[in-house]
Parts: sequence; structure tokens; C-alpha cells
Amino acid sequence: MKIMFICTGNICRSAMAHWLMKKKLKENNLPNIDVYSSGIFAMPGDISTEEAINVMEEYGVNLKQHRATLTRDSNIQEMDIILCMTNSHKHTLIQMYPNLKDKIMTLKEYVDITKDGVEIKDPWGYDIATYRFCAAEIDRCLEELIKKISGKQE
Repeated sequence: MKIMFICTGNICRSAMAHWLMKKKLKENNLPNIDVYSSGIFAMPGDISTEEAINVMEEYGVNLKQHRATLTRDSNIQEMDIILCMTNSHKHTLIQMYPNLKDKIMTLKEYVDITKDGVEIKDPWGYDIATYRFCAAEIDRCLEELIKKISGKQE
């Protein structure tokens, strides 16, 4: 199974989801799931923000290894599940890749955590507390994602 997380620049939300998910898959002994991320408007090779790096360190994740990937340059066509951070990302991707529309959802929709909406707000440009809130929201979604997909491994 191949999963891709999508956001705008691939330096905050999708990067945090990508590397935190890799850690969780290892901890849960789920080796047959590959994780990727990209950004619809990413600048290829960009590094994550200092705040994202620092917050992920609190989760035991080294985000310094991450480099941004532009969605158009990614392996998105190979994905089984494509999880976006906002409805805007979802709709843009469906326009770009109509053949993948059945695989594209927001992360919160896919794991059915929609009580407070389906968006994971962009922390870019905000303080570390905003990044912590964003990371906690992603972490909660990833816990549900692990539960959901662990029975679907090929």
C-alpha cells in the first residue's frame, strides 16, 4: 500500500504527517506501507520550517532529512490513498488528476474525524504553539489511520 500526504508547500503539514507516519508504521510493525508527501505549490528541495523541525523533535521524528517535493514531480499516480490537508488541496488535485478522484480525500475525512471540520490549518508563519496544535491534530488523525489501514495491508 502506498499513501501520500498533500499540502501546499510540503514543508509543514504534509512533511510532519509523512515522517510521523513512517515512525508510527515502524512502531506498529507495518512494513508493507510506503509513505510519501508532496505540495501542490512546493519549491522542490525546500527544507521544513524551523518550527516544524522543532515540534517533530518532540515526537521523536527527525524532520531535518525532509526535502519538499512538487506534486507534479511526484509518484502520485502510483498511490493507493492520497490524503490532503484541506478541501482546497483535494479539489485542486481532483482537477489535476481526475483519474485519481476516488483515492483523494482530506486526511480528516478519511479517518472520520470531522466534528471540527475537515481542514488541518496551515501553521506556516505562526508561532510554535500553532505548530504544536497542528502536529497534535495530525498525530490524532494518524493514530486513526493506522487503525484503519492495519487491516488492509496487502
